Amino acid sequence: MSPDAILIRRCQGLDELRTCVALQKQIWNFSDAELVPLRMFVVAEKVGGQVMGAFEGSEMVGFALSVPGTRSGHIYLHSHMLAVRKDHRNGGLGRRLKLLQREDALARGIELIEWTFDPLEIKNSYLNIEKLGAIARRYNINQYGITSSPLQGGLPSDRLIAEWWLKSKRVETLLAMGKNPPFHQQTAVEVPAQIYEWKGATETRSKAQQIQERNREEFLKAFGSGLAVLGYERDSAGNGKFLLGNWDEKWSYSSQE
Repeated sequence: MSPDAILIRRCQGLDELRTCVALQKQIWNFSDAELVPLRMFVVAEKVGGQVMGAFEGSEMVGFALSVPGTRSGHIYLHSHMLAVRKDHRNGGLGRRLKLLQREDALARGIELIEWTFDPLEIKNSYLNIEKLGAIARRYNINQYGITSSPLQGGLPSDRLIAEWWLKSKRVETLLAMGKNPPFHQQTAVEVPAQIYEWKGATETRSKAQQIQERNREEFLKAFGSGLAVLGYERDSAGNGKFLLGNWDEKWSYSSQE
């Protein structure tokens, strides 16, 4: 079935929410203690969050979970999870789920969706920055502690915070033209393609940690100077590169916590 034949919609009923929990377990392989439980999916639906599903026929192949938050008197959404089953990745489903989140948020007068992402994950970083138009100007060290997911490779769970300003010129330009508006690059932070291999083996994990620690310092220094991630490049070898500059738009909620 082609990606366009997959239906993206809000999840309905407890059975579909249970499927989200099961799919979460399959994708991240968290220990049971670290899984977001069914009750949280139910609460998100009840209090103004979002649980969106991607369905191939009657089978769920992806979902997105968000919860509402407030900052400086403004309501925004925190998108806590975006999951696409392995055999359905690289077909645009993640982007379609995010765009449905955007559509729903704008219909309710919400202008910001945020989420955290691992800056060592190259494909996901490219999606967030280049395909959605999010920016990043905050960095949280070991946000979730050392998690049980093999995807983390036993490293500290450092995270960038993606800010998706839904009505910004940046996002509207990207959605209309297919690319982000140009900007003056002032610095870059690089992620080698071998990072997954290094994280996955005990004997090379120290290499991955060295990259994480180096990049952490570079991000904190750049963000301290007022720069933001505005672009992302991938080369033919699969290496990733965050591109940072000054964002010329003034979208912000004053508290940066």
